[in-house]
Amino acid sequence: MSLNVVTLVGRVGGDPDVKYFESGSVVCNLTLAVNRQSRNTDQPDWFNLKLWGKTAEIAANYVRKGSLIGVTGALELETWKDRNTGANRSKPVIRVDRMELLGSKRDNESPMSDSSYDDDEF
Repeated sequence: MSLNVVTLVGRVGGDPDVKYFESGSVVCNLTLAVNRQSRNTDQPDWFNLKLWGKTAEIAANYVRKGSLIGVTGALELETWKDRNTGANRSKPVIRVDRMELLGSKRDNESPMSDSSYDDDEF
């Protein structure tokens, strides 16, 4: 058996970076700051998030820097070659399957009554 599930709740570090493709696909990249429960540090852990499809569109329309969100997804390792040096590079990314807008409607500036979005529902 194998299991790759990540669940995080935190604040968005910047406005969404959204890209639309000619195929009709849409992708949204976000950073998420999550406070680690520890007595010794107030520094957050930062995570890179990647959202696709309808969930990406919802994030583009309703998520802003500082928004409190919850996400569930899987950990992936993105790899690429550095254009300048040719060196192999990688970074961990959470591929989000489900996102929930948390906090008040005023925080999210959202007129929607249901604040839970799942890629499989659309």
